[in-house]
Amino acid sequence: MLPLHRHDTQITPAAAGHDANARSIPVWDLVVRIFHWSVVAGVLANYVFLEAGKAPHRYVGYAVAGALAVRVVWGFVGSTHARFADFVTTPRAAVMHIASAATGRDRRYVGHNPAGGLMMLALMALLAAVCITGWMQGLDRFWGEQWLQTTHALLVDAVLVMAALHVTAAVVESRRHHENLVLAMVTGRKRAASETDVDHAAAARRR
Repeated sequence: MLPLHRHDTQITPAAAGHDANARSIPVWDLVVRIFHWSVVAGVLANYVFLEAGKAPHRYVGYAVAGALAVRVVWGFVGSTHARFADFVTTPRAAVMHIASAATGRDRRYVGHNPAGGLMMLALMALLAAVCITGWMQGLDRFWGEQWLQTTHALLVDAVLVMAALHVTAAVVESRRHHENLVLAMVTGRKRAASETDVDHAAAARRR
């Protein structure tokens, strides 16, 4: 057998990056995960199973509103990837990311990518509007107002449409970057960043 020389065991940059990415790191903290799945459960329960206007429907709505309030606060004081500063960006950056994704040149983000960040803000704003209009329907001043009921229903439909887009994007991103993003929202862990990935938490630690 020929001796194994140094040049026979050279590791390419791509292989080195793949090896580094094989390990996982904590990304989504417990508050983020509880918020995510409690909202999913609450929206499904109120839309599919619980009758509008009844006490269980209202209580679930209050629970979602409470979770949303906690998430907003956590967006300022939570872990790096939970903070708004980590994923709030401009519409232009989101459009550029989508354009890059359409051509297969998008970079992988350890946290939310620019489009995903704006999606999160839109969903949170819509959820807040749903909760507020739902609460208003129980007030004497707005009791039986058809315009308010219609607005509430349209906002719920908008949440469902945005949620469907969110799930679709998660599936596409999972396939593109070979990473199960749904599972990551359960475990809180994702693949560590390679040299070409974007990880704001790692950048903050280096400063």
